[in-house]
Amino acid sequence: MTKVYKKTSGNGDIALYLGKRDFTDHVCSVDIVDGVIKVDPANLNGKKVFVYLACAFRYGSEDLDVIGLSFRRDIWIQRVQLYPATGGSPTLTPMQECLMKKVGEQGYPFSFQMPTDLPCSVSLQPGPNDTGKACGVDFEVKAYIADKADSADEPAKKDTCRLMIRKIQFAPISNKPGPKADVSKQFMMSDKPMNLEASLEKEIYYHGETITVSVKINNQTNKVVKKIQISVEQLTNVVLYSSDTYTKAVSTEEFGETVESNGTLEKSFQITPLLANNVEKRGLSVDGRLKDGDTNLASTTLSQGEKEMQGILVSYKVKVNLMAAGGGLLGGLTGSDVTVELPLTLMSPKPAEVTLD
Repeated sequence: MTKVYKKTSGNGDIALYLGKRDFTDHVCSVDIVDGVIKVDPANLNGKKVFVYLACAFRYGSEDLDVIGLSFRRDIWIQRVQLYPATGGSPTLTPMQECLMKKVGEQGYPFSFQMPTDLPCSVSLQPGPNDTGKACGVDFEVKAYIADKADSADEPAKKDTCRLMIRKIQFAPISNKPGPKADVSKQFMMSDKPMNLEASLEKEIYYHGETITVSVKINNQTNKVVKKIQISVEQLTNVVLYSSDTYTKAVSTEEFGETVESNGTLEKSFQITPLLANNVEKRGLSVDGRLKDGDTNLASTTLSQGEKEMQGILVSYKVKVNLMAAGGGLLGGLTGSDVTVELPLTLMSPKPAEVTLD
């Protein structure tokens, strides 16, 4: 095992061990969250040890919790009692076998199986002057000492230890041909329409990869295409008490190609959406991060579509916009746009598998 993640309670009576902090959502199933709690019963005085895994939506700073307001809503939570043990010895996963060798006889293994309808770890990017923890969806493994599992009194910090984890999705291995869309727009004073067709080379693009957009224009009108604008927009659907969608452009490029009346154009254009170009854009969705690690634009949320998810769901689209204007003295006053949109899947490739020693 290359690394072990450990967190010890303030009083030293319990310690949480995990072999990894990134757990993959395969759409049809999710990696088991498996770990070990080390328990020193000497000072428990008859109290019990519990561990839970929670998926929560944070929509305010923890600093404000001191005034009696909770800005965190649990979307899903599951807890188990570890000490005293309540059942037989569970079958250990390979990860737990490695951790138990390190922890020894005081180790108590635990496992959680997340459902497939939970959102992935996503944060909403704070503004330049915002402080505190970012809003978003996070996952937490927490062990604590208490008289009962769901006591109304929050366990003292010295009786708890916790580690944040991430639920992440990677791009499917198979990549299909990209989407294609077209639109035909009729203008006043023109007998024939303007036709716009756009397509992408493939369905899935990786973060940081240049996106090639193929554009075909058949201008049978009396207008002139003065400019072509191509943008990538991020759509963030926040599903909590209601469903609200926020749209933000993450990359916009303008191209000076013109298409005269009764002219055609067939050309490919390139655009690269990067978080580095959007670092001050407040409310942009980014992939959840642990501590201050690097991240990227939030990945497209893949789902089976059977049950509505709560939390933050992310999607993207490529928008191709033709800025057309009439000829003559009134050309600038009779402008009009022709727009077509394409769905875009933006994700990270699946990393190589890590084997346990």
